[in-house]
Parts: sequence; C-alpha cells; structure tokens
Amino acid sequence: MSLPEKTVARLSAYRRILLDCLSKGQTHIFSHELANLNHITAVQVRRDMMLMGFSSMQRKGYDIKDLVKAIGDLIDTPEGLNVAVIGVGNLGKAVTGYFRGKRSKLNIVATFDVDTEKVGRVVSGVKCYHIDDIAKIVNKLDISIGILTLPPEYAKNTAELLAVNGVRGMLNFTTVPLNMPGNVYLEEFDMITSLEKVAYFVKKQEEEKKSFT
Repeated sequence: MSLPEKTVARLSAYRRILLDCLSKGQTHIFSHELANLNHITAVQVRRDMMLMGFSSMQRKGYDIKDLVKAIGDLIDTPEGLNVAVIGVGNLGKAVTGYFRGKRSKLNIVATFDVDTEKVGRVVSGVKCYHIDDIAKIVNKLDISIGILTLPPEYAKNTAELLAVNGVRGMLNFTTVPLNMPGNVYLEEFDMITSLEKVAYFVKKQEEEKKSFT
C-alpha cells in the first residue's frame, strides 16, 4: 500500500499521541478524542483508519495497542533503518540527542563533521566520523537516511555525496533547497519559514483585535 505524504505524517502524529495515552494507562480511544488531540476532524481520523483497513469496537473506540501496531506495520521498515546526522553543531547535537532511542526502527548510528576536535568523540551514544569518510561509513553501517544539520553552503555537495553512496532519504534542516534524484526521498524543514508563518498569523490576530477596539 502506498500512502499519501500527508496521511503518513498524520499516522506518525497519531502514534506519538497514542503512545502517550498508553503510558497514562488508557487502553481505548474514540475517533473524536484522537481528532481533538491532533487538532483535526473526526471525519479525517476515520478516513485515515479506513485507508489503513483498521476498524474500532463501537462502544469502546479504537484499541490503542492494536492501532499502534497497525500504524507501525504500515510506516515502519521491519528490519529498521540506520540514520546519520551530518553536522555536529548545536542543532546536530540536539537532533541526535532528541531522536536517538525514540523509535526502535530508526537508529542513529553515526554523525559526521569536519571539525577534527569532534571526530572520534561520542555524542549521545553516537560516534562522530570525519565527513571525508562518508562513503566508507555509509556502506559499513548500511545507512539509509541522512539528516542535514550542517552550514548551508555545504548542503548541496554533501547531499549529492550521500545520494551517490546509496542514501535513499534525507531530512534537510538547512535553508538551502535541494534537488535530489527520483530515487531519493527529500523532506525539507526550514525553521525560518515555519517561524515566519507563525509570526504572520500572530500579526493577523493582532490586527483583528485592533479592528474591534
């Protein structure tokens, strides 16, 4: 089954919330409850469940453990995927520390940097390698996904190097838009754009308040 990008994003968000519910002892959840926690409609939740082929017990709602497993079966790779973080500055360290251990099927196994003082060190349980060793380490550790947290001027060449050496997916935290070949899935996260989007809607709210005073 091939799922739309937005559906995959929602399923990931559902799972994160469902795991939190489980940790609090909750065993079942209704579509409207899951919708409220995700700030979407119950209709959208039910559509996603239908697309998954997942149904609920009407009186008790969705079984949370079963739903978590069903989501994992759809979006996770059975054997798991290995991930590398490229660029061990403040953002790279934060990303490595945050994501490591969050998902059993996504393993951050290496970080890369050009700073010789960082090379060889262990950050959040992950060894740092010199960026010149990308080709060797990607092959040795079977790395499938790269997270780019390096200075923007190095993003393009580094992404191309990763792609040439078999990395099939990238999460780009730099401000440089990348063009990847069709066999590489690219997700770009521009924090400046996201913050400016938030700022725009805050501005609109302030303007609306002033218009009523």
